[in-house]
Amino acid sequence: MAEIVTMPKLGFDMAEGTLVRWVKKEGDKVEKGELLAEIETDKATVEVESQFSGTVLKQLVAEGTAVPVGKPIAAVGEAGEKVDEKALGSAGAGEQGSLRRESTVASEGIDAALENGKQEARSPQEAKEQKPIAAQPTTKLPDYQTASLSEGDGHLPAGVRVSPLARRLARERGIDLQAVRGSGPMGRITRKDVEAAEQGGAVLPALPGLAMADLGPVRPDERIALSRLRAAIGRRMAQSRQEAPHFNVTHEYDMDRVMDARTQANLALEGSGEKLSVNDFVIRAAALTLRQYPNLNAKLDGDAVLQFGHINIGVAVAVEKGLLTVVCKDADRKPLRQISREVKQMAERVRSGKVLPEDIEGSTFTISNLGMFDVFHFVAIINPPEAAILALGSALQQAVVKDGQVVPGWRMRATISVDHRVSDGAEAAQYLQAMAQYLENPISLFMQ
Repeated sequence: MAEIVTMPKLGFDMAEGTLVRWVKKEGDKVEKGELLAEIETDKATVEVESQFSGTVLKQLVAEGTAVPVGKPIAAVGEAGEKVDEKALGSAGAGEQGSLRRESTVASEGIDAALENGKQEARSPQEAKEQKPIAAQPTTKLPDYQTASLSEGDGHLPAGVRVSPLARRLARERGIDLQAVRGSGPMGRITRKDVEAAEQGGAVLPALPGLAMADLGPVRPDERIALSRLRAAIGRRMAQSRQEAPHFNVTHEYDMDRVMDARTQANLALEGSGEKLSVNDFVIRAAALTLRQYPNLNAKLDGDAVLQFGHINIGVAVAVEKGLLTVVCKDADRKPLRQISREVKQMAERVRSGKVLPEDIEGSTFTISNLGMFDVFHFVAIINPPEAAILALGSALQQAVVKDGQVVPGWRMRATISVDHRVSDGAEAAQYLQAMAQYLENPISLFMQ
C-alpha cells in the first residue's frame, strides 16, 4: 500500500510551508533518507528527506503551492501501484494551498486599498501643512525660515545656502554670493549679510572647504517588501515582547585566561583547518552552567514551568534579510572542538541555503553574539518559547585595575534577558556569576 508523505512541521510555530521544488519526479525511485523536496518555511528553505523507500507514485501538490502542516504532498509505493487521490485528501490540500494564495493576494489588495485611503485622507492636511509660509502674513519669520527648499536651480554656486530674499537682493545688486559668508543657521546667507557685503568690509569671504559638496540627486524613496524570514522574525519578537515580561542583568567577565587558552589551542590546531572562537568557549560555559540553573533552561507551559532535560544551545546567525538560530544539541556533553566544528558547519549551511531541519530545531537556550561587529554591549529579545537569551559584546582589551595598579586586560560584557514569569533577577545574577567560574578558569572547560 502506498505511503503518504505529508507537509512536515519544521518549527513549533509553523502552520504551513511552500513546496518550492520537487527533487524527485513522479516515477523516480527514492530511498529512505534521500532528498525528496525543498520546502520554504517562514525561516528558511529546508531540504526534506523521504521517510519511505519506493517509487514516487504521485506528486499531490504543484511547485509553489502553500500547504498546511500535515496535509499530503506525495505518495510513495511500489511501481505501478494506483493512488486514490480523493481517498488521500489531496484535493483538499491543493485547494487549501490555492485558497491561501488567493487569500494572500486579496489581503494584499485590501492593504493597498487601505494604504491608498490613508494617503488620500492625509493629503488635505499635508497640503495645508505645505502652504508657503509667506501666505501667513500675521507672523514675520526670520529670513532663514523662508528659504526655498529648491535652491539647486543651476544659478547658485554649489553648496551655497541662502534665503530667497537675500538671493533676490544679491541678484539685483550684482553681489557674488560665493564671496559672502552667511551668518544664519548652517552658514545660510541672509539679507543682512548681502547688505553688509554691499557696504564692503562687514563680512569676510566665504571660508574654503565649508561649502556642501555636490553629491548629485537625492536617492528616491523605495518600498521594499518584507521577506518571509523578516516577517516571521517581526511576528515572533513582537509576540515575545508583548507576552514575556523581560528583565535584563549584565555581568563583565575577565577574559584574559580565555584569550590565552584560545591562542594556545589554535596554535596546537594549526594546519588542521580548525580554529576555536571566543563564542565556542561561551557556548560550552553557558551550557555547563545551565546544569546548575535548570530553571533558565526552560519554558512556560500553561500554569507550570517545563525544565528541559537536554541543554540545546541556539546560536544566532546573521543571514541575508534576517537572522536564523542554529542549534548545538547537548552542548554540555560535547568538547570544545566538536562544538566549534558543528556550529561552523551549520552556519555555513544556513548561509548557503542548504539548512537541514535539525539544524534549526529544538533550542532550549539562545546565545546572540555581536562581538565580531565591535559591539560593546546590547540587550537581546527572548526567542520564544524559551525562558532566557544571552547577549554577548566584544572581548576588548582595556585598562583595568589589578592589585592597585592600572594594567591592560581583556574584558567582555554579557547580558541575560529572562522571562520574569519563569525566573527573577537574583537567579539570573547567580547564573552569570557561576558562568564566570568557567570563563575565568577555562581549563575547566577542557576537563568536564
